[in-house]
Amino acid sequence: MTASILQSPARPVSRRRRLNRSSPAGYVPLILSAAVIVIPLLWMAIGSLKTSDEVVTQRLVLVPSHPSFAAYQTASELVDFPRLFLNSFIVTFVGSLVKIVLAITSAYGLVFVRFPFKRIIFLGILVALMVPSQAALLPNYTFIASLGGVNTYWGIILPGLGTAFGTFLLRQHFLTLPPELLEAAEVDGAGHFTRLTRIVVPVSRPTIATVALVTIVTEWNDYIWPLVITNSQQMMTLPVGLTLLHNTESDPSLYPVMMAGAVLVVLPVLIVFAVLQRQIVAGLTQGAVK
Repeated sequence: MTASILQSPARPVSRRRRLNRSSPAGYVPLILSAAVIVIPLLWMAIGSLKTSDEVVTQRLVLVPSHPSFAAYQTASELVDFPRLFLNSFIVTFVGSLVKIVLAITSAYGLVFVRFPFKRIIFLGILVALMVPSQAALLPNYTFIASLGGVNTYWGIILPGLGTAFGTFLLRQHFLTLPPELLEAAEVDGAGHFTRLTRIVVPVSRPTIATVALVTIVTEWNDYIWPLVITNSQQMMTLPVGLTLLHNTESDPSLYPVMMAGAVLVVLPVLIVFAVLQRQIVAGLTQGAVK
């Protein structure tokens, strides 16, 4: 009996060893996926530090012989990047803030507020989620142009204020919240605004951070609508203004300059992701482990 007791812990240990031995193979798809994403970005960043001869060549140049920020200086001379950055910041900040607030309040209303035709409204949100934004491009332009919104901030922001994805994601998350929390607050006399700001929003921060990141990236990288609604360089956003580098000079020797401009467009999004990374991971894994 004593021997069996002493031998019993060997089984979990052997299982752990087998798991530890098999775990590295599971990282192979993850490493390949990360490489597909990271290598082009890394190549773009390195290419912005190269000379034109090192970029436009038949031989592979992995590392620039003399790294230089001359491409960034040339890009800033060809295009007014401070103005483009300001336009993108205003459009992204205001548009994302309004979209997040609307998504939170809409999802709260769909879950915790009783009103008629709630299911029909949610079905309409799902339909809007399936319809591409390009389908409404012409009606939006006709409507905004008739109101005088061409080359204006509100003309760029207004058509994209509704976010079906954010409303859907937050609604699904709100459905998982314990109803006892809101019932206790209601018994204490808390209204909908208090319940939303004091209970729902604090416990839903990871999911809200995920919606915020998707919204910020979408607003920052939006290209088609700002391209259609603006025809002045003073009102262009960064993705639209980046095409000015190609339109200004189509010489292949300016590829480092175009890469430098692309780095300036991507860098703010990477910073936002680094800031919200923990919240995003918590939001994606929430409920996966109990």
